[in-house]
Amino acid sequence: MNDLLTAVQMYDFYLKELQLYLDTHPTCADALAAYGEYNDLRKKAYDMYLEKYGPLIPSQAGGKERFSWVDDTWPWERSDD
Repeated sequence: MNDLLTAVQMYDFYLKELQLYLDTHPTCADALAAYGEYNDLRKKAYDMYLEKYGPLIPSQAGGKERFSWVDDTWPWERSDD
């Protein structure tokens, strides 16, 4: 679990840094390509984490009938399967 969570956090960090760079260099082809690449990697990592361990954030819990975020174990209660 820790390796996958670390990957999610790493990609989030990369994307934030690239976003800040692109705020001042909006036409930089290399930065735009890197942003697209890391965004794809982040999505894959998030999806893998969601499938294996459950939601990281409440909006991933889904459902319109009941707020199911509270039904799962909390991240610190999960084992490192």
